[in-house]
Order: sequence, then C-alpha cells, then structure tokens
Amino acid sequence: MTAPATVNGMPRLGIGTWENTDPDECTNAVKTALEMGYRHVDTAQIYGNEAEVGRGIAQADVDRESIFLATKVWIDSLEPEAVRTTTEESLEKLGVDYVDLLYVHWPADTYDPKETLPAFQQLVEDGLTERIGVSNFEPEHLETASSVLGADPFANQVEMHPLLPQAELREAVAEMDTEIVAYSPLARGAVFDVPEITAVADKHDVSEAQVSLAWLREKGVTAIPKATSEDHIADNWASRTLELDADDIEKIDGIDRTDRQVDPDFAPW
Repeated sequence: MTAPATVNGMPRLGIGTWENTDPDECTNAVKTALEMGYRHVDTAQIYGNEAEVGRGIAQADVDRESIFLATKVWIDSLEPEAVRTTTEESLEKLGVDYVDLLYVHWPADTYDPKETLPAFQQLVEDGLTERIGVSNFEPEHLETASSVLGADPFANQVEMHPLLPQAELREAVAEMDTEIVAYSPLARGAVFDVPEITAVADKHDVSEAQVSLAWLREKGVTAIPKATSEDHIADNWASRTLELDADDIEKIDGIDRTDRQVDPDFAPW
C-alpha cells in the first residue's frame, strides 16, 4: 500500500538543512528542492542558516502558502520570554509571517514543560506558528508534554533510520496523535555501507538512500534528508515512487544494529 504524500498537512518527505552552512549552497539547495517539487523545509535556530533558507524560499517560484516550513527553538531560549523573542527573530530571518511547525529542539537546559509549552501555545494563538512540535523527546517526555498541552504534540523529530529503528518510540507514538519526523534518515551516510540495504538497492536498481527513505515511509515516518547537490536532492525525491515488498522490509528490519549518530551530552536518553 502506498503511503500518503502528506499527513495532517505535512508532506512526508522534506529537505533538511542541518550543517548546510555555506550561504549560497544552502539557498540554492532550498530553491532547487522547492522547484523540484518538495514542499517541506526544515531548519532550526542553532543551524545558523534561517536567513539562507528564507532566501531560498523567496527565490523559488513557489507560493509560500504551499510550503510546510519548520524551525526549532534552541535549548538556551526555552523560557517563555525567550521563546517569543527568538521565534520572532526566526520569522524575520526566514522572511515569513509564520511557520507551519515550531519545535522544542531538545528537552534540555532551559526547557520546563510547564513554562515552555504554554509559551508555544501562545504563539499558536497569536499566529506565529500553526503547530507545536517537539524534538528528541523520549516517551516519558511526550507524555508530560501532552499532559501540559492538553493535546499531543503534532510531531516528534528524532534520529531514525534502518540502523536506529526507534521501535519503542514508534510503539508509544502509535497510541498518540503525534507524527514522527526522522532527521539523519540516512544515518549520516552509514546506510551506504550496510549489506542488507545495498542488496535491496541492487534489487530495485536504486540507491541505498532511496531504500532507506522508502523504508521510513513504510513505517509511517516523515523524513527530512539533508542534501545540497541537485543530484542528491533528485535522488532522495525519487524515493517517493519506490515500493518495497515484504521481503525487502523483512531484510531491513532484520538489521541488528543500533547506531546513533547524534548523541550530545545533554541528550535525554
């Protein structure tokens, strides 16, 4: 069964911009992706490229209203006043009046669910963001967030790929109205060196990147791979039409590895 191209208004495949710090490269990547058909763009305050992302959006021949744009508030700005101030700064850099999704980047440092999350709710009420997301939240953090908000967060953005399948988290989220968005969906390139993934890629005459992205889609997960070259942006985009069969899924599910690529000292796990 083909997964929907969007879920609750969010396109299932987006372009990520983490570590895309070359100004022209970042702007061109966003512009190229949008003109290719992407409609989901992800950035963050800490990436230092919101202005470049905004320029890419402005230069693309695509209406702002058709773009699902997300950014994230960094861990040192999660006190209520800082949430508003930095979000307004993000909007100015991005050159937009609102974002479609605003994330708490990590449950760390100045994050206090009883203080931070109502500040995010106020931004929804004031039209600065349409949805509240969280990132790098474990099941217990999601439960607390849902309790404080009185509703489940729209999305939880976490590292997920065939080498970090996040089974426990997916099981928890299955009981919630929360989508999973996968960052580093290609395990920062590690998926290219996994025999099981290469075997599936060879079978379908596609790249390991396409296989990994199609596997995530089959799991009901939205992916936001970073890409800078037109070829890589196009290759990731082509994953939308790749249909993995039951044998492919079983082979990938059988990979017995847990390789986390992003693991800062302040991580909650």
